[in-house]
Amino acid sequence: QVQVLESGGGLVQAGGSLRLSCVASGGPFTRYAMGWFRQAPGREREFVAAITWTGTTTYYPDSVKGRFTISREQHKNTAYLQMNDLKPEDTAVYYCNVANSHVALPTAPQASWGQGTRVTVSS
Repeated sequence: QVQVLESGGGLVQAGGSLRLSCVASGGPFTRYAMGWFRQAPGREREFVAAITWTGTTTYYPDSVKGRFTISREQHKNTAYLQMNDLKPEDTAVYYCNVANSHVALPTAPQASWGQGTRVTVSS
């Protein structure tokens, strides 16, 4: 059974930075994409970032582009999300997952959604 474990969240002031980590287990994870999502109170889960198996291509929505950077270490089955210039609207629980491709992440993730890691940005 595929599982993911997120960590690295916390409380930070606006303009600050955080680095989230996600470790996947229960593979094998051959040629899989990894991605981050977030869910704010009262809102649906939304896509934040994705990275392909090779790590050469990344995807971001306009809301985080230029501020967030996703990366991965294949041999550790780990993905990271470096978040800079954080804003109060980035406050949410952040989740990660794995899938056969980046387009499959929101609709066909391989792991059950975990507990996530909470990020709170104060103004």
